[in-house]
Amino acid sequence: MRGSSNSFIQKDLTGDLIDSRRYHEENSLTLMAELVHIAPIYYVTGNHEWRSGKFSSLERKLNHLGVRVMRNSAEEITIATDKIQIIGIDDPAHGNASYAERAIAEEALSHSIKGLDKEDFTILLSHRPEMFSLYSEYEFDLVFSGHAHGGQVRLPFVGGLIAPNQGFFPKYTSGKNSLENTTM
Repeated sequence: MRGSSNSFIQKDLTGDLIDSRRYHEENSLTLMAELVHIAPIYYVTGNHEWRSGKFSSLERKLNHLGVRVMRNSAEEITIATDKIQIIGIDDPAHGNASYAERAIAEEALSHSIKGLDKEDFTILLSHRPEMFSLYSEYEFDLVFSGHAHGGQVRLPFVGGLIAPNQGFFPKYTSGKNSLENTTM
């Protein structure tokens, strides 16, 4: 990435920067410290950040490094004369277990898009690919997500065998997917 001739390079991180079972943030923070000097870094939480119980500390450190931690928020960037809205929502795993994750995501999306110009190009950063139909309802142009890890197990010529929150033979583990006018 360093030395690229592109006029715009952006890196987004869609959660699970750390592993909640083996919490070692040092390597991730070292990487972020280098990447912020190359391109803007936009980051949203994943379920592992919430499970770790250490997200507040990690968030402070990421902010200190210059990483844009997107927590149910939006940021506008301009390239030449084009405006792009980057929207980032928290992973819904942080919510109350009795409150459905989809409802948490809907609330976060509604809050995050208030005041956005519908004519601008929109990019959503969200950890959960299995909520793609919801993202399409909000008419985001482009969605980046994580969580599926390419499928927990992959078979040649088949793809992901199983993925979190999608079960066996998951639809959203990698590649490009389109629904209505939204691409993930």
